[in-house]
Amino acid sequence: MEQIGIGKSGVMTSRIGLGTWAIGGWMWGGTDESESIATIHSAIDRGVTLVDTAPVYGFGTSEDIVGKALAMDGYRAKAQIATKAGLAWRDGKVFRDSRPERLRLEIEDSLRRLRTDVIDLYQIHWPDLEAPIDETARVLEDLKAAGKIRSIGVSNYSPAQMDEFRAVAPLDAVQPPYNLLEREIEADVLPYAAKTGLTVLSYGAICRGLLSGRIKADTAFTGDDLRQNDPKFKAPRFAHYLDAVAELDALARLRWGKTVLSLAIRWVLDQGPTIALWGARRPDQLDPVGDIDGWTVDAEAKAEIDAILARCIPDPVSPAFMAPPVKRP
Repeated sequence: MEQIGIGKSGVMTSRIGLGTWAIGGWMWGGTDESESIATIHSAIDRGVTLVDTAPVYGFGTSEDIVGKALAMDGYRAKAQIATKAGLAWRDGKVFRDSRPERLRLEIEDSLRRLRTDVIDLYQIHWPDLEAPIDETARVLEDLKAAGKIRSIGVSNYSPAQMDEFRAVAPLDAVQPPYNLLEREIEADVLPYAAKTGLTVLSYGAICRGLLSGRIKADTAFTGDDLRQNDPKFKAPRFAHYLDAVAELDALARLRWGKTVLSLAIRWVLDQGPTIALWGARRPDQLDPVGDIDGWTVDAEAKAEIDAILARCIPDPVSPAFMAPPVKRP
């Protein structure tokens, strides 16, 4: 498994990380704790040592499951934990809150749920436009000085917001949505990260399952599944995206003998100082992990991919639908 440092922190981790939003169950139709624990163990056994979670994933459920899994059989010593802060919830509704008092409460709750005394990467989940960024940065710098966190990151921040943060505290990582189908960060965040030495944790690397190759035209999304509100999964766009995935799968099989899922992960890793966060809920969903190393997507293949997307998707849409409200209730 390829390795990467998280910024200048000295924390080393795998370039594939396990994303655990779905394991939390919220907006993914519930969770199975025993299967989730088996998935975390399977990921680490395969060399995927970074586990990315957040308090809001199931309102504590994901962190709790990650903590239980890593407390077993010495798994904590083999893993790096990335979690987040800055999102609060009330009556099942999520809102941004990065006020210092909230952050100081969240770190203690996360440490308790994760059953650890230090978090390897601590990230602000979304920028809070009602809390000064310098105050937020100062709290994380204090937490690092206290030995409660090893490195500092932000998620969904713009370069201007990261500049404001970095004026107060060192920043090691940024976590934006990034995959073959959602590439907005190539205009700003990706070059900014390369210029400033930040490691990019790309969330949604398989685009809510679209790039897994398993979703078909008749796949149904029920309950609180967030894909019911994702514009990519609504007609007529859904058919366009499925056409693109089918062509990408054919290209991957022809050129490399791989699936579209392997291509999606490899492509993210070939874009710069990146980590691909791979959401999985069952151990078997990680079976293609062994197909990622040992090859690259060269410039010619990238051009073919771009041509497929331009031909199949006349009206691409961003992942902006996932953003929580800007104002606190």
